[in-house]
Parts: sequence; C-alpha cells; structure tokens
Amino acid sequence: MLNIVLITGISGSGKSVALRLLEDTGYTCVDNLPVRFLHEFIASTRESQLERVAVAIDVRTPGDLDELPGVLTSLRAMGTALHVIFLDANDHTLQQRYSESRRRHPLTDRLQREGLNPSLLECITTERDMLASLRDQEHVIDTSDLTPGQLRAWVRDLIQADRASVILTFESFAYKRGVPHDADLVFDVRCLPNPHYDRLLRPLTGRDEPVANWLTQFGSVEAMIVDIASFIRKWLPLYMQDTRNYLTVAIGCTGGQHRSVYVTEQLAQRFADHSPLLIRHRNLPPS
Repeated sequence: MLNIVLITGISGSGKSVALRLLEDTGYTCVDNLPVRFLHEFIASTRESQLERVAVAIDVRTPGDLDELPGVLTSLRAMGTALHVIFLDANDHTLQQRYSESRRRHPLTDRLQREGLNPSLLECITTERDMLASLRDQEHVIDTSDLTPGQLRAWVRDLIQADRASVILTFESFAYKRGVPHDADLVFDVRCLPNPHYDRLLRPLTGRDEPVANWLTQFGSVEAMIVDIASFIRKWLPLYMQDTRNYLTVAIGCTGGQHRSVYVTEQLAQRFADHSPLLIRHRNLPPS
C-alpha cells in the first residue's frame, strides 16, 4: 500500500533535516510541491507502484496554501495512508537559526512594501498566521531545542508507528528551556525530591538504575506517577474518540534529566498495552 508522508511547518524548523532522513530511509522525496498538484502527484505515484513517498509543502508554494487542509481531508476520505508532520520552533530559535545560516526568509520578497524589506519577525509572524489552520489539525514537533540527530530519531519513530490508533507519546522536558509547543497535556514534577543534589547521581539520568532506586524510596514519587496515570487512563478514551491521531503527554522537571525522565519511563511502562506508544526525552541525547 502506498505510504505518504507530508512534511510541512514553519521555515527554519527543520524540514530539510526531516526530508533528508526520509530520503535516506528509502522514500521518494519531492520538495516544494504546489498544493494544486498533490492529488495528481499521488495518483501518479500509485500508477508507478511506489510504496513510500515524502512531500514537503510550505509557504514557498505561492497562492494555494490555504487549500491544503481541505485537500488533506479529501485524501484521507479516499482512504489514502497519509502521515502529516508539522515542524515548529519558537521565534527566538528561528531568528537565531536564520542569523547563523544567513539565509533570507522565503516571505521576504512577497511582504516587501515600497521597496523596503520586512523584518524577520514580521515574516515569521505572517507565516504562523498562514499555517495556523494546518498546525491545529496535524501532529506538531517543536524543534526549538532539538539537535538534528534528535529530530531525525523522532521523525523515524513517528513514521514507523501505525496510524490506525491514537499515537500516545510520553515526553520529558526541562522547564528551564520552556514548555514544548507540541505538548497536549503537561505535568509538572518539580515538586518531587531531586537527585541532582546527590553528587554521585548528578551525572546520571532517570533511565539509570541508581537514580531509579533513589527515587523509588519516596512515596510522593509513586503517588505522582499513579495520579498522572489515572488521569490519562480516565480521559484517553475520549481523546481517542476525537478526530486527533496523536496525544503527547509532557512531563517536566527543572533540568529534564532525572525526575521527568524517570516518571516518563514509568508511565510508558504502565501504558505498554497501548499501541502505538512513543517515548521521547527532549533534553537527553538520542540513545
């Protein structure tokens, strides 16, 4: 069966990294395809008997971007196996990336007035407005503090997951770096005892046995995990009845290294019967 991945999102958020990953894993990739050609392109790929195709569509495509949500809805109604990944990042990160790459924003010329170029922030804000309806409907990955390696790993995990059910993702993060934009539910575990203050545990993570053993001695840690798990079990059926295909549960502590990682791993164990299930640690290197 033809499997199609659509990469879209805010310029500078990592679409090129994601598209290269898909190309490296055997996808036939097309960048900057006009929306009006999407139906025709998918029909031609079926005739060519291709199995895996990736398409990138964003604001570089002039004119018909506002039609994309409706086109995606019609394709899904026809039974097309379509994965849509929306990449995003906060304004500060995007500005920093443009400064480092010295590239112009793709909307610069289109927003030019009386010979004057708009600011980078104006371009980013306009782009967010143009893509708002699409972002609200699709799975979002916030790449603000992800390395290219982490983004590649997350996209790889995502495209391998089955879209027949809600993809449940447990994700740890560091509050000092901000709450991830892709989170649907956020739980704060900074009130729990902190292994950071033990010099032997400080360089370890919540995936390491010494940290896990240290945390299990506190009843508050288990109580927090039980409460979060109970909340999710109660409300997950309603999320599954919704039109969404993804639910991301973010667990945050100060540094995103010990408590949030441990709680995330424990929650994933408790929901091991849910498929598909993904585990992400935003502030740890890929394992």
